[in-house]
Amino acid sequence: MTFIPDFATILQFALATFVISITPGPDMTLFVGRALSQGRAAGFACMFGAMTGIMIHTALVALGLSALIVASPEAFPALKVFGAGYLIWLAIQAIRKGSAFSPEKKGGAGRSLLKNWATGLGINLLNPKIILFFMTFLPQFVSASDPHAPGKLFFLGLLFIPLALPIVAPMVIAADSFSKLLKKSPRVTRVVDYLFAGVFSAFALKILTAQAR
Repeated sequence: MTFIPDFATILQFALATFVISITPGPDMTLFVGRALSQGRAAGFACMFGAMTGIMIHTALVALGLSALIVASPEAFPALKVFGAGYLIWLAIQAIRKGSAFSPEKKGGAGRSLLKNWATGLGINLLNPKIILFFMTFLPQFVSASDPHAPGKLFFLGLLFIPLALPIVAPMVIAADSFSKLLKKSPRVTRVVDYLFAGVFSAFALKILTAQAR
């Protein structure tokens, strides 16, 4: 099947997805925070809302980049270089500022599962960092000269979901223990930060050296 990348590309993508999934951010804060305040069902509803957002981002990126390749093949490598710079910036931010995970356990009336799903969808779709990340992240795993690039972009974007679920779902299930671990063990969060920075710096270096040839 022409839309499936080779095994080495999938392995690299899986590694990157793992690092993204274990790195605390706005989405994870919402999932775990909602699970703490309203129960696991609410946390999962928010999570599936965000996953729906990822599907939408994937479709937009695949279709948009497909049009970009047709309109200007030279623009695609430029986007990849821009993406490398963005990954380096993310790595620096992870080391300088650390993770942004700070859920608070609050009481109050619970929302319906549909509203929690919509909240997860909204925080994903309206986060400019996620939009920019997907626009610069997915293209790193395809070639501008590949005639099947749009299909591979779509495949990888959807693959992100089943790869991330086994990592994110247990965090929602063990929300209380997970949040306490991160709050009480700054070393754990710093290990995650440096892992994030190291992996994406490596990807950025790979992109830049490839473009220089």
